[in-house]
Amino acid sequence: MMKEKVKVNIENRIKKKGRGLLYVNSDFADLGSPDAVRQALQRIQKDGMIIRIFRGIYSYPKIDTKLGLGIISPSMWDIAKAMARRDNAKIIPTASFALNQLGLSTQVPANAVFYTSGSSRRVKIGSGRGIMFIHTSDNKMLSFKSYLMLLITLSMREIGEEYLNEKHLDIIRGFLSHVTKTDYNHDIKLMPIWIQQKLYSI
Repeated sequence: MMKEKVKVNIENRIKKKGRGLLYVNSDFADLGSPDAVRQALQRIQKDGMIIRIFRGIYSYPKIDTKLGLGIISPSMWDIAKAMARRDNAKIIPTASFALNQLGLSTQVPANAVFYTSGSSRRVKIGSGRGIMFIHTSDNKMLSFKSYLMLLITLSMREIGEEYLNEKHLDIIRGFLSHVTKTDYNHDIKLMPIWIQQKLYSI
């Protein structure tokens, strides 16, 4: 009876949050014991409601009905974030990934590479896809509260002070409007001085 209650509560939470999200066992720690949650997720997967992406990571996928493409696979970034959450680690995208995410570059990185506070490893995801995690001890980059502020820092550092222009700053200004004041005040202290000065000026 208790196991069934855990399963139903997990299903209800997943449905309430909507499609397109990834889940790890610890996301439901408040609903039951680790073993009960693990078994419930396995049963929900067998029922066809969720898909197992990787060990301990499940997706309640979006489904394309307009073009008939069916299930839409999660991005490598979403999978990497879920893995980090599962492993209680932090991750940092590469500069090329950050530039692409902010629209400061149209180049799509060929490989999904992320720096992590955890161990270095390569993870195979499905057929022909994989994620490379490289250990880093860059405590400043790992301490950012805002994902956007991290992307902005990585992008500006990659472009360089000499080559940063008004078009870049206009794009960055738009993203800054989505950062909370608390996160902004915390993260700006972690940035190089020249980046801090640029952001203060916009």
